[in-house]
Amino acid sequence: MALLLLVVFWTRVWPYLLGFLLVGAAGTIGWWLWRTDRLLRAGDRRRREEDALRAGRRTLGEVDVMTGTEFEELVAGLCRRDGCTEVRRVGGAGDNGADVLGRLPDGRTMVVQCKRYAPSRAIPNRELRDLLGARVHFGADVAVFVTTSRFTGPSEKFAVQHDILAVHRDLLGLWNNGARLLAVAGVNGRGQGDARHRARWKQAYGG
Repeated sequence: MALLLLVVFWTRVWPYLLGFLLVGAAGTIGWWLWRTDRLLRAGDRRRREEDALRAGRRTLGEVDVMTGTEFEELVAGLCRRDGCTEVRRVGGAGDNGADVLGRLPDGRTMVVQCKRYAPSRAIPNRELRDLLGARVHFGADVAVFVTTSRFTGPSEKFAVQHDILAVHRDLLGLWNNGARLLAVAGVNGRGQGDARHRARWKQAYGG
């Protein structure tokens, strides 16, 4: 009799128990996903704040003595500070012409080439052509060339003609000091001055 009551009771109750277990499992999974998302967002926010603090303390003189990798990390940090997402440094052997990849705040993908050169060394056309190849290889919407130096007149024109955002030393200084990347894009390569400015540049940096 007791066994019969147990069987009858179980056949009526088990669907409710199963439903309760399924709801509990779904709730646990939902809570875990929510918590993971919160942790990832908090970590990303911390990185942005730390990048912003570090970037704000750097001078161009300090940037000049960085290694190539450190300079790439600086540029990646500035991108994150400006709201870019999926930012990662990919520079190194076999980088296919890219040092940093990411996505602009408006959703467009970008490929960035970073050149920490002596201020006296100007960027020639061929390095911008390499960046064009990287843009095609990675299927990026936007190509950005960032340097601690300057562009030659022909390379500046080449950048503008091929929709490459050319960030020379003076624009890098503005970006590093808080200007947004998309604001710098409105200038795109300009601001290097006239012949007298270039003469003073050569006198100052020996190039």
